[in-house]
Amino acid sequence: MSAPLRWGVLGTGNIAGQFAQPMSSAPRCKLAAVGSRTISSAREFAQAHEIPHSFGSYEELIACDDVDAVYISLPNSMHHAWTLAALRAGKHVLCEKPLAANAPEAQEMFDQAERSGLLLMEAFMYRSHPLTHAVQSAIREGVIGQIKLIRTSFCYRTIRVAGNIRFSRELAGGAMMDVGCYCLNFARMIAGAEPINVCAAGKLHDSGVDESAAVVLAFPNGILSTFSCGMSVQADNAASICGTEGFIEIPIPWKPPVEDAIWISGRATPPRQDSPGKAPSDHPRLTHRVSASMPLYALEATDFAASVLDHIPPRVSREDSLGNMRLLDEIRRKIGVKL
Repeated sequence: MSAPLRWGVLGTGNIAGQFAQPMSSAPRCKLAAVGSRTISSAREFAQAHEIPHSFGSYEELIACDDVDAVYISLPNSMHHAWTLAALRAGKHVLCEKPLAANAPEAQEMFDQAERSGLLLMEAFMYRSHPLTHAVQSAIREGVIGQIKLIRTSFCYRTIRVAGNIRFSRELAGGAMMDVGCYCLNFARMIAGAEPINVCAAGKLHDSGVDESAAVVLAFPNGILSTFSCGMSVQADNAASICGTEGFIEIPIPWKPPVEDAIWISGRATPPRQDSPGKAPSDHPRLTHRVSASMPLYALEATDFAASVLDHIPPRVSREDSLGNMRLLDEIRRKIGVKL
């Protein structure tokens, strides 16, 4: 077995901590260094996660010879510059979603990765969980027949607006960039195509970012997708995939648990609206449970390491990320966000 991939973590915020915390369970990965804007923050993070090297600048982290790959957890507007810097320094890059502030930036990032002969991947961690793979397998096997409709939501309500990067247009914030990008990525993954028509409406916050949005996508294979996202509203944050012969429900699609992640398949006709509770019993809903071998972010890092060390195609491809970014740009323009 080859030596583990040595990781440098760029940033010390909440997501960086979620990435670093389970890394000891990823056998092909090793946390080697962390970089922050201040040495005190870097040292505190390093101590909490048993990381040997800590740096008080991003430049020092990227220049570290003990780092093979950089995990970028910075605000969206900083992904482009620091991904380019890391790639030019000879480091592979796992960059948090959304990959960039816009599609031209994402294109430049992938072009640099190709010139450097390095891997750049967008960090949609749910794509590495066996729950996602089980649902994809069930669809391929025809469990619900031909897919017709995909429905998802990803919302939350925050009262902390002042100083929140998600409410900053300059930092490429907004509901679509923060959580709507998951719904968009999921719809395109399940449909297996790029949409040919996009309709979107949204509510802008006073800061200029989209506070909430609702989107309809039409795909060339006849599949429709609807999703909603928001930063000031509650929702079930679930996913449904509806087919000619049945449907699949995923109660927790975006951050599935390590053990007993659930997806539900059903083939019965739903209860009539005037006869609640009288669903047919000949085809009951089946609950399927899937467990992972390690926590979600460790799965993602392990997949990334396999792509680097074993040359396995990445979970999220260049074409997938570029397609997502182009649509994020289009949807935000339709809503009225100034890019």
